[in-house]
Amino acid sequence: MTPILMLGAGRMGGAMVEGWRAAQAFAPSDLMIRDPLPGPSAQAAAEAGAVLNPPDSELARARTVVLAVKPQLWREAAAEVAAWLAEDAVIVSIAAGVKAQDISKEFGGRPVARVMPTTAAAIGQGTASLYADDPAALARAHALFEPLGTVVDLADEGLMHAATAVSGSAPAYLYAFIEALEGAGAAAGLSPEDARRLARSTLTGAAALLARTGEDPAELRRQVTSPGGTTEAALNVLLSAKGGLPDLLREAVSAAVRRSKELGA
Repeated sequence: MTPILMLGAGRMGGAMVEGWRAAQAFAPSDLMIRDPLPGPSAQAAAEAGAVLNPPDSELARARTVVLAVKPQLWREAAAEVAAWLAEDAVIVSIAAGVKAQDISKEFGGRPVARVMPTTAAAIGQGTASLYADDPAALARAHALFEPLGTVVDLADEGLMHAATAVSGSAPAYLYAFIEALEGAGAAAGLSPEDARRLARSTLTGAAALLARTGEDPAELRRQVTSPGGTTEAALNVLLSAKGGLPDLLREAVSAAVRRSKELGA
């Protein structure tokens, strides 16, 4: 499946490169990166032996092509390289919302796997939602993302929109929650530094406990909620009030699904 050609190495593509290097999943010399403005991850990979911005004539060596540009730029990226690729190259796309059929058409009918990853791939704790109707393309996507964390296969391509909203975009939801919690702590009288340390340490610890125990989050919530206590008072606002967290998240996920569909169109 190598060499691997990365079309784009921005935040997500760069996280993949970092994760592969940390896991020693692929030799640096098996990686080609095509990016007009390579960031630190691409530069570090190049220093380790990856090929940065290879000439068109070298692209035929690639057996796997990772389409990691912004969704608005994917057609331009495909037009630049498709004619130079080997006939047996497999395309693995992380472009949100863009259908496999459309990608395959622009890449000369080559097989395509779609993936929605998360940036925690950089530390081997990413989550990747996968879809491909071609078994070889699906296997190729598994080989790329299993070294980077958890992989979830989707039975229908239409579910990629929901996976994008629930997983691909979700790290930002958590960061926004932590940011708001830090602000609320400071408003309640804590110093900004104490609010920061308390919020971040508590939430990362809670996430680690969830991962380790495998308990249902509702059960863990009940375990730390004493009747009539402070936690229950706070949860009455977050969960029970009109427009509370469940309603907000449903609206947020719906908005992300709509935008994913718009990007695909």
